[in-house]
Amino acid sequence: MTESDGKPHQGPAGSADEPVYADRVYRSIPGVISGVLLLAVAAWLIGDAALTGTGKTPAVALAAVPVFAFPVIAYTLRPAVLANDRRLVVRNPLRTITAPWAAVDALRAGYSVELLADGRKFQVWAVPVSLRQRKRANRVRERGTEHVSRLGMVVGRQPTPVVSGAPDPTRAWSDQVVGILQEMAERNAPRADAAGPVTVSWCWWIIAPTLVGLIALITVIAV
Repeated sequence: MTESDGKPHQGPAGSADEPVYADRVYRSIPGVISGVLLLAVAAWLIGDAALTGTGKTPAVALAAVPVFAFPVIAYTLRPAVLANDRRLVVRNPLRTITAPWAAVDALRAGYSVELLADGRKFQVWAVPVSLRQRKRANRVRERGTEHVSRLGMVVGRQPTPVVSGAPDPTRAWSDQVVGILQEMAERNAPRADAAGPVTVSWCWWIIAPTLVGLIALITVIAV
């Protein structure tokens, strides 16, 4: 799924008069929905235990909040891919990878989507690969090929869509996203402002509360 307002923003780019556009954002909508549902169910169960429980139950329930909530946020709501003319940002559950386009070697989609940059390999959590989608897309493509063949026309290779919001039913969503990002990498790599090293930073606002909550939960249970 792609999110972008598509409006130009003022700022330096390849030339002084060139507009800088908002990031294209790709994330798994089913993952976001599942995360919201998990948090809602957990809030109900933990809230009920904290309000009506006896003995250690309320304390255990409250201590369990960060241990459950932050990992759910990390693995469902946080993952996203943000791309503009200068760089690619991959938000994984616990790390953020920022890769200027000149440092991107390739993006590929096998059983998972991988970013190859600066001699290293990174998983891209925000764009999950669905084998079911691929099979469905292959069936659509095969039906289209058979139909065109019956008409006696020459079947050529379908062009890769590069316009956000124009899905191709003959390709799985993950393959479309990888195709768009690969095209952006090839187009923007020569830009002067697309050079630089790959940087990786840890998501401490997820890690620290989870560890503190785990220590608190163990303490409450043990006491």
